[in-house]
Amino acid sequence: MLVKVLLGVVALVVVLLIVVATRSPEFHIERSIVIAAPPERSFATVNDFHNWSDWSPWEKMDPNLKKTFAGPASGVGSVYAWAGNDKVGEGRMTLEKAEPPSRVEIKLEFIKPWTATNKVTFTIAPAVGGSKVTWAMDGQKAFGMKAVSLFMDMDKMVGADFDKGLASLKSIVEGAPKPNPAP
Repeated sequence: MLVKVLLGVVALVVVLLIVVATRSPEFHIERSIVIAAPPERSFATVNDFHNWSDWSPWEKMDPNLKKTFAGPASGVGSVYAWAGNDKVGEGRMTLEKAEPPSRVEIKLEFIKPWTATNKVTFTIAPAVGGSKVTWAMDGQKAFGMKAVSLFMDMDKMVGADFDKGLASLKSIVEGAPKPNPAP
């Protein structure tokens, strides 16, 4: 009887491993919002890591977050590194591409609690009433993350943070002072 139970458990584990192994290693998370401001204002806010503390949902999770900046103040080559509590971990972002006022591409490197490198893209397009800002993240899931994704929906978890961040970004950009008209 014990042998049958053990064989059943082994068979179940093998099936689970096969299911995990056949899951796609790629992921894509994306959220959008319309902001009542021209694309240039949204772009300027995203393109400067110094602004992220105003709207990033993760910065609000750790009031003692340690941040460092390197490279230019904004745009290509600027770097933002952080180390925080268990909710935000440790990592760094490097702004790799900036196409004013429509696109920002960032290399996102997680160091703790796990290591991963993902691509983050902000696209900003004119829209009725202002601009449509789309925040996307693409990357690869290691075997362990593929297994975890059987039980936890990464799109819902991270997507909810994207929604919070975009809502804060909207508030910041729409509340930004408008430039004075030329005399």
